[in-house]
Amino acid sequence: MLSYNFKYELKMLLRSRWIQLLSIILVLLFGFATYNGSQKVEKRKKDIAAAQKEVKDDDVKMLKLLDSVERGLEVSASSWTIPTSPMAVGNYHPRVAAMEPQPLAFLATGQADLFTHYVKPKVSGDDFALNFTEMTSPVQLLFGSFDLAFVFVYLLPLLIIAFSYNILSSEKESGSLRLLAAQPIGLRLWLLQKMGLRFFWLAVIVVLALTIAFLAIGMNPFGQFQSFVGLLGLIQAYMLFWFAIAFLVNLMVGSSAKNAVALLGLWVVFVLLVPSVLNQLGNTLYPMPSRTLMINEMRILKAEATKKQDEILDNFLRDHPEYAINDSTQRRGFYHRYMASQKLLKEELGPVVNTYEEQLQRQQDWIGALKWISPAIIIQESLNKMAGTSTQDYESYRKQVVAFAGKWREHFMPFLYNNVEFSQEDYPSLPRFQYQPLSQRNVPSNILMLLVISMVMIGFGFVMTGSKKEKGILTN
Repeated sequence: MLSYNFKYELKMLLRSRWIQLLSIILVLLFGFATYNGSQKVEKRKKDIAAAQKEVKDDDVKMLKLLDSVERGLEVSASSWTIPTSPMAVGNYHPRVAAMEPQPLAFLATGQADLFTHYVKPKVSGDDFALNFTEMTSPVQLLFGSFDLAFVFVYLLPLLIIAFSYNILSSEKESGSLRLLAAQPIGLRLWLLQKMGLRFFWLAVIVVLALTIAFLAIGMNPFGQFQSFVGLLGLIQAYMLFWFAIAFLVNLMVGSSAKNAVALLGLWVVFVLLVPSVLNQLGNTLYPMPSRTLMINEMRILKAEATKKQDEILDNFLRDHPEYAINDSTQRRGFYHRYMASQKLLKEELGPVVNTYEEQLQRQQDWIGALKWISPAIIIQESLNKMAGTSTQDYESYRKQVVAFAGKWREHFMPFLYNNVEFSQEDYPSLPRFQYQPLSQRNVPSNILMLLVISMVMIGFGFVMTGSKKEKGILTN
């Protein structure tokens, strides 16, 4: 019976041109989404490359200026910008702290349209005030980006619904269901076979279309074989969930029209409603502290630190005798007092900044604990992590930049407090930023979660209709 179903279903799909139509639609959708995502990645790479080239050109000018000064030549530059001053180097010649796009960054825009991919920390900047956001079109933020994640999460379920909403109801409405009752197979098993065959053909089309889309942008999917297999496994598990939904609706609802309405309603619930509700609940249960209050507290502490800069500097030098190894430190300038007060200010504001991070982490933990309610959340989270554009990736990047900003500042502290001039020989030892991406996490467990949910739903369909009769035809 299975072989007969296979042959009959294939002939029917070919004659109805469903396979041909789906193939064309998926190739076009995957191709355009992949191209669109890759263009965004290329723009990011160009922006980072331009910033790095600017720093490189500035470094060439700085070294030439240093050479002239060291040889005693007269230079036409403002005294506060001459790079023999370590603070001039730290402020006017910063390094680029860039978040390089990952190989699969074109899969999902994620948080990439909200956060910049590079910053330039300076010695006089505040770690907690580093700007990681960028100006973005509000229209784009409203509608999102047309990337592969959008196709997988939002559009692929709609194609599955159109492909499977009337498998059983069309047989009832055409009157052929009674003929099927004469076959030695239960109705539920027959429907499951039909669903399984359609899942198989759609899975084959998705794999081929995705491979073509990858090759079209010049990326060899077999060069990222493990990631590509993980991506395919994730998509197939998500597709299986929607076929399981269609299996349940076909068994329990009735006519084709009712099936279509029920499936579209479930699409709205799982893809739109549940993620929005969980997000709003997370914001309500774990609200972010007022940024206005944080800024006010920052200003108050800065004002107090400014009044007590001499006292702060004395305490700082007492706690750091390595910065007072010669009498030249008695020549206290603006930056001597400023850097000491900034260090104290950072320590004072640490608990306030940590409150933001803790609340954000609680919100993420809340979503992570309940993501099984909506498979759309599971696959979106997984795709963002595979692309390296998830909230966790940008939080990791922010922490790495803050750590580098501290390292950059600490590098010039001995020069400043011991009044040592910066020279050409010191240039090679300037700190460099190297982004460390997070590893792809939780993808296998998310695939397993989707498979378990799908199997439970299919089992539920068998149990709930086990003793049900449909127009005189036993379904058990």
